Amino acid sequence: MAKPATKSKATPKRAASKVTTTTRGKRATPKRAATKRAATKPAASKPAAKPTRLKAKAPPQRFSVSHLREKDFKRDGLRAYALYRDLGVGEATGGLAQAHVIRLLTPCTDEVRKRHIHDVELQLVYVLKGWIKNEFEGHGEQIMRQGTCWLQPPNIKHTVLDYSEDCEMLEIIVPAEFKTIEV
Repeated sequence: MAKPATKSKATPKRAASKVTTTTRGKRATPKRAATKRAATKPAASKPAAKPTRLKAKAPPQRFSVSHLREKDFKRDGLRAYALYRDLGVGEATGGLAQAHVIRLLTPCTDEVRKRHIHDVELQLVYVLKGWIKNEFEGHGEQIMRQGTCWLQPPNIKHTVLDYSEDCEMLEIIVPAEFKTIEV
């Protein structure tokens, strides 16, 4: 015969809330600790996923600030059809990540429209001004406008199709150094 549970006077430990993201990019509601009633039912859900670990040990980071100066936009980035403003994140993180503001130059040519992938662990893009039209493998054409943010999974095949004359984006990438491969 099982011994009935007794309440402890100690403060119960609360499970940390986890926020998950669905494949459609909507935020799921935080997961809460199981209630007493739910704890009596067998768990039907799959086991929790293990946290993702970076391939390399993260180097020490330092404080960094980058104030807007027009002269900091240069043609020394990945794309010849863009100006880049390095935000100093690569140096401050010892190469763990990079962040830059990209201003796309017009016109959008066939050079721009080459299908490619980026060999990265994380690539996040936020449209600051204008719009950009892309096509992503398995997701079709997408028009990203000012205020749009997207996460590009590692090695997803994609193509830039067109963009506005004032298109400006913030891009954050892990790691700072990566390969772009035409496919």
